[in-house]
Amino acid sequence: MSKPRSFLDGRVVLHPGDCREVLRGLADASIDSVVTDPPYALVSIVKRFANSPRSERTENAENPYGRTGRGFMGQRWDTGETAFAAEFWEDVLRVLKPGGHCVAFSGTRTYHRMVCAIEDAGFEIRDQLAWVYGSGFPKSHNQKGDWAGWGTALKPAWEPIVLARKSLSGTVAQTVHQHGTGALNIDGCRVHADDAQGGAYTIKRFKPGATLDKEGGTWKPEGDGPLYHGEMKPGRWPANILHDGSDEVVSAFPESAGQQGVVTGNEPSSPFANVYGDMPSRAGRAEPRGDSGSAARFFYSSKADANDRVGSKHPTVKPVDLMQWLCRLVTPPGGTVLDPFAGTGTTGEAAFREGFRAVLVEREEAYQADIARRMKLAMAGPDERARESIKAKIADKPQDLGPLFGEVA
Repeated sequence: MSKPRSFLDGRVVLHPGDCREVLRGLADASIDSVVTDPPYALVSIVKRFANSPRSERTENAENPYGRTGRGFMGQRWDTGETAFAAEFWEDVLRVLKPGGHCVAFSGTRTYHRMVCAIEDAGFEIRDQLAWVYGSGFPKSHNQKGDWAGWGTALKPAWEPIVLARKSLSGTVAQTVHQHGTGALNIDGCRVHADDAQGGAYTIKRFKPGATLDKEGGTWKPEGDGPLYHGEMKPGRWPANILHDGSDEVVSAFPESAGQQGVVTGNEPSSPFANVYGDMPSRAGRAEPRGDSGSAARFFYSSKADANDRVGSKHPTVKPVDLMQWLCRLVTPPGGTVLDPFAGTGTTGEAAFREGFRAVLVEREEAYQADIARRMKLAMAGPDERARESIKAKIADKPQDLGPLFGEVA
């Protein structure tokens, strides 16, 4: 393995090489969070070996997703030999602090393999997030003749993301106090909007164990104060849906005004409120909420562009803003983020922007160069990033600029 490279005053460290080997050299409980985008291994087994003299029978019977063929867009790195192996995630678990979270992208057809491996390694699966986008292209084998209009695939429009956690050291509170891990940064990831400014609210409080189907004695006595006065924080609670903000995605969400009305604390109750179907109208009793628009406003929005690629030819670059939000969600202040499948280094740049440290691992030399360029431009403005992106794109292409003064008559 090559020696590690440091960037941005040592805040981002790149380990060139195979992540399985690199992980063995990392200390136990030295990482606060893992945010990564492993290969999805999306190409079918038939296509994977179609152009190879080797076969899954003769070469890789135990792991058909290994590197004996080509994967997505012909890439040899698009395999599941690592991301689908519980042994690999056991090493990830080892380097994480107690309560440390792991966030990992996958594909809709192979997500189950990765998540089973993560769970088998000892992680607790906490949630599944979805990154929704409108730029997918259907790779369908369309039929002709009598079967025209039939195809073989739907348009890809989302990618699943697993949210897993290493076991706690005691309670959540004890783990957070001791290690800074175990909880999610809810307030830091709230979705802010003009119609989510927060403010005071009042609700009526029940007695412990009280139910609405009892006559009398339901509300807390006046001495304790039957009304509870609280303060709603600005921004919406972060959801497990993320989207790219494209018109196609936003238009798919319905118009929604959120809750039906302002909570006053004096709403009428019914002794039959827990009976299925008993939902009496409250027309004229609630003050309408001044809130409207698409339900998409409840979710974090991110959009990928050329600025995220900084000239890389990697086929699956993720938006830096998206990776920033994910790093912020699971990493304590000043913590260290690990990305064992670094690609072009978006996790590293995202971690740096958030004030974290990052440990990156990347095997492919071309993407190691992309990471170095990205780190060089991490503090650059959009104009400089655009110029360097263009340079990177044309670096390996011969340029025929024609005669200096044009054609001579």
